[in-house]
Amino acid sequence: MSAQVATDPERELKVAQGNPDFVDLRSDTVTRPTAAMRRAMAEAEVGDDVYLEDPTVNSLERRAAEIFGKEAALFVPTGCMGNLIAIKVWTHHGDEVICEERSHVNLYELASMSAIAGCMPRTVRGDDGILTWKEIGSVIRPKIYYDSQTALVCLENSHNMAGGTLYTCSQIADICSCAHAAALKVHLDGARVFNAAVALGVTVAEMTRNIDSVMFCLSKGLGAPVGSMLVGSRGFIEKARIYRKMFGGGMRQVGVLAAAGKIALEESPRRLAIDHQNARRLADGIAEIRNLHVDPKKVRTNIVIFDCKDTGMDAVQFCDALRPYGIWALDTAQYSVRYVTHCDVDAAGMERALKVTRQVAAGSQGSAA
Repeated sequence: MSAQVATDPERELKVAQGNPDFVDLRSDTVTRPTAAMRRAMAEAEVGDDVYLEDPTVNSLERRAAEIFGKEAALFVPTGCMGNLIAIKVWTHHGDEVICEERSHVNLYELASMSAIAGCMPRTVRGDDGILTWKEIGSVIRPKIYYDSQTALVCLENSHNMAGGTLYTCSQIADICSCAHAAALKVHLDGARVFNAAVALGVTVAEMTRNIDSVMFCLSKGLGAPVGSMLVGSRGFIEKARIYRKMFGGGMRQVGVLAAAGKIALEESPRRLAIDHQNARRLADGIAEIRNLHVDPKKVRTNIVIFDCKDTGMDAVQFCDALRPYGIWALDTAQYSVRYVTHCDVDAAGMERALKVTRQVAAGSQGSAA
């Protein structure tokens, strides 16, 4: 995924936000905190979290553990740190971590599992990003002293780079059962796990019942400005807290951030179905554009990835062509463009994005304004 870097990105964003037709579909990380979140942040009761004295953080952690049906939880600055901490807890230097080839932990976390946790990714390509136990089992290392050893299976639900695809509860339960029988731990990169649960019509507790650890983001579809959570057993979280401090994540009066996270956790999951509906509307509209390609039936959550090769532009060029008309998107591969719906884009924004996409794809950019 290549970054689109402006000469002055802050100024460019301010100009774009001043345009009533501006629609930012680059990611659900671009959401801004709600008025309720801002009030909660301003009024948050705080203490020193390194000393376990921040009451707002403690409350957020207890509530996250309760929602997931786990013993304990830990507030961390980022999802990347949360995933890295989990990998570090469950592995030793020289171990391997089985993950899908396009997973976030493999592609977009700066090889931290190798550079910091001392592990190697053992990647497998799954249909639509979803692995089966047969595929996982085929790459488990034999118990031979001169082989590196498999220690952990890392799943991603929903799967970002596969277009928000989903593991069902039964698929996760099967993988966990087989992994545990093989003495392996299972970690879920659940950055968008609430999107997955809403799309499947289940609770996150039901989905993650058999998983050893879960990371989920407060700052993506849930709309908080900062933060992610780790949930798992009490022993796992005790070790995770140590590594959070080691990795520079020991925070002090961080209740001002946790307060927004509490609002996001309690209120935002209820509206995620709207984002899914908007994504499906985008996918249906894009599927009708002659030289763009997407399968709307595979769009289950808030991510739409379409192929633009037949336009004669690569993905970077296509995104650049959208940008002057107030539609911001992201390239994810040479000819793959990603739109991500979120709480700051409404149905009218979807229609605006579709109109510009249609006209840019047809080459009639001049009439897209």
